[in-house]
Amino acid sequence: MTATSGKLMKGATGDWEVVIGMEIHAQVTSKSKLFSGASTAFGGDPNSHVSLVDVAMPGMLPVINEECVRQAVRTGLGLNAKINLRSVFDRKNYFYPDLPQGYQISQYKDPIVGEGEVAVELDGGKTATIGIERLHLEQDPGKMLHDQSPSLSYIDFNRCGVALMEIVSKPDIRDAEQAKAYVTKLRSILRYLGTCDGDMEKGSLRADVNVSVRKPGGGPLGTRCEIKNINSINFIGQAVEAEARRQIEIIEDGGAIEQETRRFDPDKGETRSMRSKEEAHDYRYFPDPDLLPLEFSQAFVDELKAALPELPDQKKARFIADVGLSPYDASVLVAERESAAFYESVLEALSDRARDGKLAANWVINELFGRLNKEGRDIASSPVSASQLAAIVALIGDGTISGKIAKDLFEIVWSEGGDPRELVESRGMKQVTDLGAIEKVVDEIIAANPDKVAQAKAKPQLAGWFVGQVMKSSGGKANPQAVNDILKSKLGI
Repeated sequence: MTATSGKLMKGATGDWEVVIGMEIHAQVTSKSKLFSGASTAFGGDPNSHVSLVDVAMPGMLPVINEECVRQAVRTGLGLNAKINLRSVFDRKNYFYPDLPQGYQISQYKDPIVGEGEVAVELDGGKTATIGIERLHLEQDPGKMLHDQSPSLSYIDFNRCGVALMEIVSKPDIRDAEQAKAYVTKLRSILRYLGTCDGDMEKGSLRADVNVSVRKPGGGPLGTRCEIKNINSINFIGQAVEAEARRQIEIIEDGGAIEQETRRFDPDKGETRSMRSKEEAHDYRYFPDPDLLPLEFSQAFVDELKAALPELPDQKKARFIADVGLSPYDASVLVAERESAAFYESVLEALSDRARDGKLAANWVINELFGRLNKEGRDIASSPVSASQLAAIVALIGDGTISGKIAKDLFEIVWSEGGDPRELVESRGMKQVTDLGAIEKVVDEIIAANPDKVAQAKAKPQLAGWFVGQVMKSSGGKANPQAVNDILKSKLGI
C-alpha cells in the first residue's frame, strides 16, 4: 500500500518527511482476565483482583479466556483483517517486578489476526488508508507505584494478566494529524464493536508511537525511536511533532539517531530517553509450553461476522444515501456510537424523515452538541431527549414555529423540560402565518422609514434591514419567507 503524503516539516537544510507507525494497546472488554478468572473491574483496592495464576504461584497454569478470543476476532473483522484460524502464544522474556512470571505471555510469529486496514478522514475532505500489520493478544503487566514512600516502591497486580489487544500499524502515517485521525478512528471502531471501551484516561487504550524522518522521495526509512505509553490523542500529535523536530535537528547538526525507547513530557513538550530499544531477539521468544496452539473453525469466525454491528463507515454511507446528509455531517454524527444512536432515535421519532432528516442533523450537531460541549457534558447526560429534539425539529418543519422561536424553545426545554408542542401552545410561541397581519407590520415599517426604502431600492441587499425590523416587531413570530416575499413586492425589488 502506498502511504498518503502528509505535511512535510521544514528544517535548516530543507523539507523532511515524517514516517510513523503505531502499536495501540487496547484493553479487551471482558469481565475476567486473559488466563485467569480474576476480575478486570477498574478502581478496586490494590491487589484485590488477583488470582494465583496472575502472581505466578508454583503449579498454576494459564487457561485461555474464550470471550477474549471472540473479542479479538471481532476486532479483526472490524479492521477488514485476515483472521488466522491457528495462532500460537509465546513467552516474551523480560524481567521487571510488574511481571511476576518473569515473562509476558504474548504472540509473536503467529498472531490471531493478520493484515487489515483502517480508512481515516483528514482535513479538506482528504482520506488516507492506514495498513494494519497484525493484532495479537497478550497480558498486561501490573502497576508500579513509586510515589507512596520515600524509600520503597509498591506494586499493584490488579491489572496483571488483563487481556490486551496489541494492534500494530504499518509505517503508513505521515504527519501528526494523520496519527491523531488514525487513533480516533480506531478508537471509534473498537467502541462500536464493544471490544474495548477506549477510555484513555483509565489506560484502556494507549499508544506506543514509532517516529523516524527522511528526506522526501521515498528513500530508505530513517532510524526510528519509540515513544511509549501515550494516553491522549492530543499528546500523540504533540509527541510526533516534538520527536520529529528533535531528530531533524540532530541529523542537520551532523549527528545520528540512536534507536531507543523514549517518553513524552507534555508539560515541557519534549521527549526524553528511557532505554535503548529492544529487538525481537532480545526478548528470546519461544512458544509457551503451558498453552496449546489456539485453533478455531471458519464457522466460528463466520458466526461472529454475521453478528457484527453496523460500523462507522457503513452507518455514514447509509446516512448519506438514505437521509441525504453531507459527508461532513454524517462523519460528525457517526464519530461516536452514542451520538449516532441519539440521531437515529431522533429520526425514528420524526413522522416526515424525508422532510426533516437534514434539519434534525443540523440541530443535533450545532445546537445540541454545541451546548453539550459548552457545558462539558456527554450525550448520555443531555437534558434534551431525542423525542423532545425531534418534536422541535418537526415544529420547524411544518411551519408551526420559526428557527428563531425554535432556539428559544430549545432553551426552555433544556432548562425546564416539558413537551415542546405543549409549550408552544401554552406560551403562545406559534409562528404568525397570517399574510394580512404580516403585511400590516411591513406597511408600518415602510411608512416610518422612507429613507431606508430609497436605499433598499437602490441596493436590494439592504432589504435585510426591513426583514430584521419586521421580525423584531413580531417578536420573531412572523414567517420569514412570507416577510421576504411581501417586502420584495412592496419595495419593488
